[in-house]
Amino acid sequence: MENGSSSTGDDTLDRAVSQWLRYDENPKTASMVQDLLRDGAVEALKKCFSSRMEFGTAGLRAAMGPGTACMNDLTIIQTTQGFCQYLEESFDNFKDRGVVIGYDARAHPPSGGGSKRFASLAAAVFISRGVPVHLFSDITPTPFVPFTVSHLGLCAGIMVTASHNPKQDNGYKVYWENGAQIVSPHDKGIAKAIEENLKPWPESWRAEEALKSVLLKDPYKDINTQYFKAIQKHCHHRDVNKRSEVKIVHTSVHGVGHTFVQSAFKAFDLHPPYAVEEQKDPDPEFPTVKYPNPEEGEGVLTLSFALAEKEGATFVLANDPDADRLAIAEKQESGQWRVFSGNELGALLGWWMFRCWRGQNSDAAAVKNLYMLSSTVSSKILRAIALKEGFHFEETLTGFKWMGNRARDLLDQGKTVLFAFEEAIGYMCSPSVLDKDGVSAAAIAGEMISYLATKSSSLSQQVTAIYEEYGYHISKNSYFICHDQDVIRGLFERLRGHGGQKDSYPTECGRFSIATVRDLTTGYDSNQPGNKAVLPTSSSSQMITFTFSNGCVATMRTSGTEPKIKYYTELCASPGNSDVTHLKKELDDLVDAIIENFFEPEKNKLQPKPE
Repeated sequence: MENGSSSTGDDTLDRAVSQWLRYDENPKTASMVQDLLRDGAVEALKKCFSSRMEFGTAGLRAAMGPGTACMNDLTIIQTTQGFCQYLEESFDNFKDRGVVIGYDARAHPPSGGGSKRFASLAAAVFISRGVPVHLFSDITPTPFVPFTVSHLGLCAGIMVTASHNPKQDNGYKVYWENGAQIVSPHDKGIAKAIEENLKPWPESWRAEEALKSVLLKDPYKDINTQYFKAIQKHCHHRDVNKRSEVKIVHTSVHGVGHTFVQSAFKAFDLHPPYAVEEQKDPDPEFPTVKYPNPEEGEGVLTLSFALAEKEGATFVLANDPDADRLAIAEKQESGQWRVFSGNELGALLGWWMFRCWRGQNSDAAAVKNLYMLSSTVSSKILRAIALKEGFHFEETLTGFKWMGNRARDLLDQGKTVLFAFEEAIGYMCSPSVLDKDGVSAAAIAGEMISYLATKSSSLSQQVTAIYEEYGYHISKNSYFICHDQDVIRGLFERLRGHGGQKDSYPTECGRFSIATVRDLTTGYDSNQPGNKAVLPTSSSSQMITFTFSNGCVATMRTSGTEPKIKYYTELCASPGNSDVTHLKKELDDLVDAIIENFFEPEKNKLQPKPE
């Protein structure tokens, strides 16, 4: 091996390490690799070099550190070179239009990596090829990147963020010219182009010079103005907001959200929310929380509840660290806090968006042009509202990339896309961002809360009213942790080969009979002609949905970004069936049966979700 380094005794590994040391100009990651070589730490080297991060439709997400399996200066340069080449091949006018790059506040001092550093290296790559780059001069929420792509008519956008992942992780999220996240086959094309451009181009490491280039523009001020102007279209009760006495606490969980949510409230003439002091400034260490993920519920909200008690506030709004998701909690009469599920918030925001739309549109026929979307693992409540109110509801695969792209198709056909959501507390309340957006959702939720207060109502009362009118939709979602891909594969293959037959799925689960099965890994759907699924299929991820005779729907799927097997279950009752205790018990029994019969946690050594 070169660079005076010793051999690991593994030729493939030696080649990977040798190439790395030739290409890497970051002294910290280079010396980390040399130290591992010197210490003969073959297993640690294998961890860093055995594979290259896979570029998928969600871009990249991995730990920061040295090697091809991690996020670092060199892998960012290589990824951006591939992406740049792919864009050059895709657009004749790429050098006229350019790209936007945003970033969060993540940093990893041991490897010298961090979101801002990665963003400037990505900018250097594009600038070296004569491509204009709109690089934000400061941290922004993720939704600002797709907004900028659409607003400025750019070819693509990159957001450097790992959202709510643990602090050592980072990510590289990619948007196409339509303002939505990329879908296949772009991911395959970009991945191939990355492999063809592993050697850094001469200028790629020159981030300092690139930042002085005339091709570099800072969209921060303009986009800050334009974004808040755009979301004001969704403010319908300014007078109510101005007079509102409701007190709201907001936390950005050490992420980027604080100043932007304050601005969003101001744009709606809402009183500024009380900010959780210990969490309002960006901090890559996330010191006050175990996981910086508001989806994990109360643990993340402990400081928010304490501030709410102190200020006499009855609502808590929480963004995840890149501010594209929103969690909400409300203080109950009993003094307890209720953290709403993503499905309950989807019901509330969907109801509210439709109510506001109807207030502005007296033409009865206009409703036929109206669409709402949600992902297939989210609550079917929008379907129930759509059936009664006469608008269209469509379901997509899991993830906002599908909803964003479908929304763009509908908008291009002259349709109105009012709202889209997924149960993982992601909401798209404005077509100016074709992705989930926790900033606009926070302001819209603030207005909904203020309006309900004038009617002496609360979110809890309103969610019950929605279920009473459109039918109860009770859901129960969770996951098991499993690091062994073979176990995961075996678990799903057992469901596909029930009784040893191919494409033979279970017909019952405990005492519950199964009416239909849809398998989006293989493309099988027992409810469709020829048993062929309508939604796109993907053999690289596992996903099976069972519809039960009692009206329950249960989906089991693997996660694209975490070592989890997730399950999503929902009991959809018809309007009028409001024996909630009975409905909940029915769903609990079903979930127990699914865990026991389909997951088999003891046999498969699955770890339950940590409490």
